[in-house]
Order: sequence, then structure tokens, then C-alpha cells
Amino acid sequence: MEWLLEPFELAFQQRALLAGSLAAIALAVIGTWVIIRGMTFLGDALVHGVIPGIALAVLLDFNVLIGAALAAVVMIAGINLVHRQTSFSEDTAIGLLFVGMLTLGVILISRTASFTGSLTTILFGDALGVTASDVATTAVMAVVVVAGSALLHRPFLVLAFNEQKASLLGLRPGAAHTALLVLVTLAIVGSSQTIGTLLVFGLLVGPPATAALLVRRVPIMMLTSAAIGVASVIIGLIISYHADTSGSATMAITPVALFFAVLAITSIRKSRQAAVAS
Repeated sequence: MEWLLEPFELAFQQRALLAGSLAAIALAVIGTWVIIRGMTFLGDALVHGVIPGIALAVLLDFNVLIGAALAAVVMIAGINLVHRQTSFSEDTAIGLLFVGMLTLGVILISRTASFTGSLTTILFGDALGVTASDVATTAVMAVVVVAGSALLHRPFLVLAFNEQKASLLGLRPGAAHTALLVLVTLAIVGSSQTIGTLLVFGLLVGPPATAALLVRRVPIMMLTSAAIGVASVIIGLIISYHADTSGSATMAITPVALFFAVLAITSIRKSRQAAVAS
């Protein structure tokens, strides 16, 4: 028991646990819609797309949330522009903006005096350097994302399975899609300090994908995903403490490992059931 509790004895470790858990819950809830709607590539692109805004905020010393939001708006507008003005698929536009925004972010970060330190913090986070202010910001973000997902549950659900029906029911699928992108961006930005802009994708997709292997109903999937996300944070911080690895990276890889473990178990179970049936 001492081996499990020792990593959380100090205040900065407790802040990492709290901020990580709040981020995991928000990412799990909104990540469920990302998985259901097949928006994983777009979600990954948004993870990279906010980097120039965060870098610009660090460079010019203003709020990173504002910078990330502006970068997300530019990226989404760019994707829509390429998709509407050319015959290319949306994936092509996403791929172009994915690379362009990431490289622009690195270029901007390279202009800072502490290039290496700034780049590492922005891209990979600093779980053990989270402050009380960061925890409060993450808490506000989590409340907004979870509340927004609850309020827009019906439009998101209909949009996920039948966009045409959503339009016929007057649910304004375009507005619902935009709202979903806003919530995804908010969850990514609000979690970036704790988990890292690049690593946050592990907690955005890993827990919901694992939950989708286990349950089918969306509300239960969200609850299961949130539980997996929080468990990943706890396990990641414990392993990080004893193995002396990056806290953010260990938290991010844990849900990926859990996904493949559950996938292996379910595959073996299905194979045995098929063998018995035959």
C-alpha cells in the first residue's frame, strides 16, 4: 500500500493528480464523440493545430488559451476553405494544415530565448510543475466541457449517426459540429499544461476507444471512458514516480496500453466463443 501512496505524499504530486484527473474526465467525455463520429484524424490535427497559438502566446506574453483558440479558428477555417474551393477530400486539407501548423509552431517557439525548455513544456507538458492556478483553470475547462456535452447530447447523438436526420429535426448539424470542435479544442488547450499538447491525444482517444470495446450506450461509454482516463492518470503517475520517467508521457501511454490489453482479451474471448459455437 505504501508503494501506491508514496507518489502522492507531496503537494506538487497531489496537484498533478488532481489536474490530470480533471483533464482526463474532460478529454474522455468529449473524446467519446470524437470516436463515435470517426473524427480521430481531425482531433489529432487540432492537437497539432493549436501549437502555433500557444507558441505565439509564450512569445508575446499573453494568455495561452486565447492563442490556442485563435490558432484553432485559423485551422478550422483553413480546412473548410481547402475543402470547399478544391476537389480534394477533407482529409487532404487536414493533412496539409496538420503539418503546416505544427512546423509554424516550432518556428515560432525557436524565436524564444529558451527554445529547448519552451518547446519541451509546450509539446510534452510538465505534470509535476502544475500550479494551483493551473488546477483551477483545468477545473473550469472540465466543467465547461462536461456541461456542454450534456447540454448538447441530443444534437451530438443524432449528428453522430445521421446528419440528414439531424437537419430534418431542426438540430442544425453545422452548428452542432462547430460546437463539438470548440469543446474538443477547449479540452485540448485546458489539458496541455498538465499532459502536453502532443501527448494529450493519448487521453483524448485511448479511454473512449477502450470503453467502446466494452460498452455500447453513449452515457455508459462516457462514464467508463472517464474511469479509464482517471485510472490512467493514477497508474501513470505511480509508474512515473518509481521508474523515474516523464509523468505526462507515462500518463498518456497508459490508456494506449490498456486499449491493446482489453483488445487482446476481447479477441481471445470471441475466438473461444466462436470455437464453442462451432
